[in-house]
Amino acid sequence: MSITHTPKIGASRQAKKATASGWIGSVLEYYDFFIYATAASLVFPQLFFPSTDPKIAIVASLATYGVGYVARPIGAMVLGHWGDTHGRKQVLILCMFLMGLSTMAVGMLPTYGQVGVLAPILLVVLRLIQGFAVAGEISGASSMILEHAPFGRRGFFASFTLQGVQAGQILAAAVFLPLAAWLPKEDFNTWGWRIPFLLSFVVIIAGYYIRREVDETPAFTEADNKGQVPKAPMVQAISESWPDMLRVICMALMNVIPVVTTIFGAAFAVQPGYGIGFDKAVYLWIPVLGNCLAVLVIPFVGNLSDKIGRRPLIIAGALGSGLLSFAYLYAISIKNVPLAIVMSLLMWGLVYQGYNATFPSFYPELFPTRTRVSAMAISQNLGTMITAMLPALFASVAPPGANNIPVLIGSMTLAITAVAALAAWSARETFRVRMSELGKPMAVPVSEQEYRRLRTQSVVSANGSKMFT
Repeated sequence: MSITHTPKIGASRQAKKATASGWIGSVLEYYDFFIYATAASLVFPQLFFPSTDPKIAIVASLATYGVGYVARPIGAMVLGHWGDTHGRKQVLILCMFLMGLSTMAVGMLPTYGQVGVLAPILLVVLRLIQGFAVAGEISGASSMILEHAPFGRRGFFASFTLQGVQAGQILAAAVFLPLAAWLPKEDFNTWGWRIPFLLSFVVIIAGYYIRREVDETPAFTEADNKGQVPKAPMVQAISESWPDMLRVICMALMNVIPVVTTIFGAAFAVQPGYGIGFDKAVYLWIPVLGNCLAVLVIPFVGNLSDKIGRRPLIIAGALGSGLLSFAYLYAISIKNVPLAIVMSLLMWGLVYQGYNATFPSFYPELFPTRTRVSAMAISQNLGTMITAMLPALFASVAPPGANNIPVLIGSMTLAITAVAALAAWSARETFRVRMSELGKPMAVPVSEQEYRRLRTQSVVSANGSKMFT
C-alpha cells in the first residue's frame, strides 16, 4: 500500500522553489506576449513593413503576432518530448532562454528602412521562436510544481503558474504604457519601443538563477531510475491517454474569454467602424484591472480546488464567464464605461479564474508521469491554437454595422465555454488521487477522511508554522 508522508524540510523548500520557478517563467512568457501584441499594433506596421499601403502593413504586422500560434503545436511536440525524456528542470531552462533571448533580439532588430525585406523576415523568425518556446512553458512549469507539491496542496501550488501569467501582463503594462504615453512619438518610434523588449534580460537572469536551484522532481527521478522514461512520449501519450488529451483540447477552448475581453472586445469598443468610441487609453485599463483582481483571486481558487475538487470550479468558471460575456459586450454596446469595467472584473478577473487557476493542476493530473509534459503541452496548445482563429471568426460574424452584436458573440462564447464545461464534467476527479496513481483511468482516490488528515499535515510547514490555508 502506498504511504504519503508529511513533507520534509527539503521537500517543502523545493516545492516553494519550484513554485517560484513556474511563476517567473509565466511572468516572462506573458510579459513578452503583451509587449509584442502591443508593439504589433502600435509601431511594427511603420517600422518593419513598406509604407506604401498602411492597411497592408497593419495586416502584415498583426499576422506576425498570429505566427506564434502556428509554432506552438510544433514546440509542444519537441519540448514535451524533451521534458518527458530529459526532465522538467531541463526543459524549463531551455524555454526560458529561447523565449527571453528571442524577445531581446526583437528589441535589437533593424527596421525596414535600414535593411529592407530582411526586417520582416527576421521579425517572423523571432516570433516563431517565441511561439515554439511558449508551448513548453506552462506544461513544464505545471508538471514541475505539481510533482514537487505536497499531497493535498497541488492545486494551490500549481495555481501560481497562472498567477504569473496575470502578473506578466501587469508588468508589461507598467513598462510599455508609460513609455508610449510619456515619450514624444518620434522618440518612442525610434528607440523607446525597444526598451520593454531589452528588459527581458533582467527576467532571464532572475529566472535562470531560480530554476537552477530547483531539483528535478521526485516523480520523474523515480520513473527515470526504474527505466520508465519512454523513448517516444508523444506516441505513448496519444496511444494511452487520447481521451483525456481530447478533453484538455476542449477545455483549453476557454481561451475564448481572453479573446472576448482583450481582442474582439477591444475592436468592438475602440474601432471607428463599430461606432462605440471608447477612448483607447481608457479601454486598455479594463484588462489591466481584471488582471490585478485575478492575481489576488488565483491562490484562493487554487486552494479551494484542494478542498472541493477541480471539476466543479472549472465547470462553474466556464459556464459563469460564458454567461457574463453577454453583459460585458452589452455594456460596451451602450457605451457605459463603469458597467464595462465591472462586468470585466466579474467575468475575467473573478469567475473565469475558476477555470484559469485550476487547470494548471487538473491538466497534468490527468496524465501519468512518463508522458505528462507531452500530453498536456500538445493538447493544451492545440486547443489554444483553435481559439487564435476566433477573432477573425467573430469579426466576420459580427462586422461593423451588424445587429445584436452582444447576442451574436455572447451566444458563440457561451457555446464554446459549454463545450469546455462538458469536457470537464466527463473527466474523472483527481484532487484526492496519489501522485503514483495519476493518469490511471481506474485510479482509486483516498478516502475523504484520510485526504483531510494528510492535507492538514501538509499545510503545516517544516518549522511548524502555518502555510496559506
